[in-house]
Amino acid sequence: MSRKARRWIFHFFLCLGVLYLKIGGLSSVVALGASIICNKIPGLAPRQRIICQSRPDAIIVIGEGVQMGINECQFQFRHGRWNCSALAERTVFGKELKVGSKEAAFTYAIISAGVAHAVLEKGMRLECKCHGVSGSCTTKTCWTTLPMFRQLGYILKDKYNQAVHVEPVRASRNKRPTFLKVKKPHSYRKPMETELVYIERSPNYCEADPLTGSMGTQGRLCNKTAQQPNSCDLMCCGRGYNTHQYSRVWQCNCKFLWCCYVKCNTCSERTEMYTCK
Repeated sequence: MSRKARRWIFHFFLCLGVLYLKIGGLSSVVALGASIICNKIPGLAPRQRIICQSRPDAIIVIGEGVQMGINECQFQFRHGRWNCSALAERTVFGKELKVGSKEAAFTYAIISAGVAHAVLEKGMRLECKCHGVSGSCTTKTCWTTLPMFRQLGYILKDKYNQAVHVEPVRASRNKRPTFLKVKKPHSYRKPMETELVYIERSPNYCEADPLTGSMGTQGRLCNKTAQQPNSCDLMCCGRGYNTHQYSRVWQCNCKFLWCCYVKCNTCSERTEMYTCK
């Protein structure tokens, strides 16, 4: 499948996710949209195009999977400069993350995982529970179930953190295909199929830029002390941060007194919150 076809399909799935949310799963409307869009996607094999047109019920599930992938992306990167927020904006369709970046690789992977999880058979696993006296397994009940999607999110986030920088190797002869290799001096190792790969380094995502899918970090919450991606030094990109102080009051140390009422103390706590300038 061509790169152009994959880009069409990516935006197709995103649009279907929004369409599904707006129409509440009306399959007739989705079927009409699928028929129109499927005919315009370049590079699909005839069988792929037929499946795309003839299974509006599957397309609805795909829409659910896309939304699942977007939600998980936003959870995994909630403490990072890039937090997937642009993926949920209704105005970014037709725009993409920086092609070849780690963020684009993760986005394709998590949305593909969401679609596969929503449709899925390969991820099904067998779970059993024993029944019997004193913990014995006189009888056993078994069923198949999907793993929690959050587990897949953590796995893909780890792969994002270990993403491999690659570069294309141009074939010297027309008969030999171009392939990707790890971008290191004197290295010709091909990346493994299970690795996330990227060609171009990521932007810093400090400033808002719809072309790169960046919402910027101005106004984002940050941690003043932690040396993590959400620390104020990293999150605010050197611009500094604002300090907000507020007090929280609640009933505490409550005791039941005979008879018959509850007496509580009033506790208060002064806390600070920090946001990027």
